[in-house]
Amino acid sequence: MTGTEAKGRGAVGILSVVIFAAAFVVLYFDAIRGMVLDWYHDENYSHGFLVPFISGYFLWLRKDDLRSLKPAPANWGVVVLLAGLCLDLFGMVAGEAFTMRISMLVVLAGVIIFSTGFAVFKKVAFPFGYLIFMIPLPYILYDAVAFPLKLLVSRYSVAFLKLIGIPVYREGNVINLVSTTLEVADACSGIRSIVSLLALATALAWFSHHGLLKRWVLILLALPIAVFANAIRVIGTGVLASRYGSRAAEGFFHEFAGLVIFGVAMALLLLSSVVLGKIGRQRHE
Repeated sequence: MTGTEAKGRGAVGILSVVIFAAAFVVLYFDAIRGMVLDWYHDENYSHGFLVPFISGYFLWLRKDDLRSLKPAPANWGVVVLLAGLCLDLFGMVAGEAFTMRISMLVVLAGVIIFSTGFAVFKKVAFPFGYLIFMIPLPYILYDAVAFPLKLLVSRYSVAFLKLIGIPVYREGNVINLVSTTLEVADACSGIRSIVSLLALATALAWFSHHGLLKRWVLILLALPIAVFANAIRVIGTGVLASRYGSRAAEGFFHEFAGLVIFGVAMALLLLSSVVLGKIGRQRHE
């Protein structure tokens, strides 16, 4: 291939990328805009701002592997692309934002497969798949998960409060103390921590461990860690409210406790990663 031909192909490739990027933005502008607004207004998904950058860093770490691969375009990418467009159309007709946002990733997957092949897509599968954490859950799924978690946190928190001698009884997710009543809301259920911790646990597992089993164990540990940490928050609130009244458990303390508890959950996640790293190491050595 001559230098002129190489430059010509490079120019065509750049033009193709520009055209696709423009078409993608036009097609998904409203979906992307709505998703960014969700990140900004909903504390459950504020980590969404970081996800594209983390994914980009994962991709950058694989730059050498990608350079060694020769693109082998696959026509199956067109099928994936059309499936993504059908999902987008379904989401528009049904008014379901989650489906439209998922279709963005399906369309991108189809373009990658069609333009570079399955071997390249396999190399970028993890950075690409990590982008799923930037998409807010549909509210029907969010509520289906949050309500059982509120009951679970309430049940174990009340059991512990009784164990330490505090008079208390529970009605659903409402905790009744002698002097006041507390409601375990979504923020205290662990659902916010779970969404964020799953994203962080996945990144930590990829960085810290090579075995697939250890990675999955660490990711799944984010679930009980989030519930345990938020149970501590509810117990602390109950202790303060029983001794100093409801005002002591509201306002600044409630907001500050949320930050502290998330820090505790992060510390437990890091500790779990260290313990998993030590399992089997001595035998291997």
